[in-house]
Amino acid sequence: MSHDLSLNTADTVSSVQLHSSWKELLKEEFGKEYFLSLRSFLKQEKAAGRIIYPPGPRIFAAFNETPVENVKVVILGQDPYHGEGQANGLSFSVADGVRKPPSLLNIFKELNADLGIPIPVSGNLDRWAEQGVLLLNATLTVRANEAGSHQQKGWEQFTDAVIRAVSDHCSGVVFLLWGRYAQAKVPLIDGSKHFVLTAAHPSPLARTGFMGCRHFSQTNKLLESVGKSPVDWRC
Repeated sequence: MSHDLSLNTADTVSSVQLHSSWKELLKEEFGKEYFLSLRSFLKQEKAAGRIIYPPGPRIFAAFNETPVENVKVVILGQDPYHGEGQANGLSFSVADGVRKPPSLLNIFKELNADLGIPIPVSGNLDRWAEQGVLLLNATLTVRANEAGSHQQKGWEQFTDAVIRAVSDHCSGVVFLLWGRYAQAKVPLIDGSKHFVLTAAHPSPLARTGFMGCRHFSQTNKLLESVGKSPVDWRC
């Protein structure tokens, strides 16, 4: 992942482990200077012996589990979890057997209040991703035990391009934007062809406003209104 500005776009694209639908849609991003700089930064982190989450094969998990043609809901997070074994490449999700972080637990509590779905044993949201829920973090990597350590390194430009691409190439997508950071992405979304639901962040540290939002039932009603199948929110 060297920062070699002579590296051509085709070489750069071929080395990114990404589902073919996203690779084609985002191919122009991989040759841009910010992305090459990001690759250089990640290589430097690895060379310095830094532990990075999620593990390499899971960095693009959100894209590999939800091809662009399947996207019908987007849930935007900020950073991957920075604790050992937590981050699995899907926003808010954790691997099987990992204790549910407080934000995820609140998501499940709201889901229970909204649709009566019991709080699951596992916090793994793979099943949502497989149904077309793009679980996208704005920053796709983080240094172990250092929250926000990979912010402003290029990931935000890349994931902004992802949001714009979904807005441009899909229709009738429901964007769930929780908290001010996620809501700042509203200008990237074409509100004439998509749905945007906003609420406070599910973190216990946020002010009241997430619990009671009923976003899961609202999402399914909106999907059905445009002829799409509802999400089975059970994990």
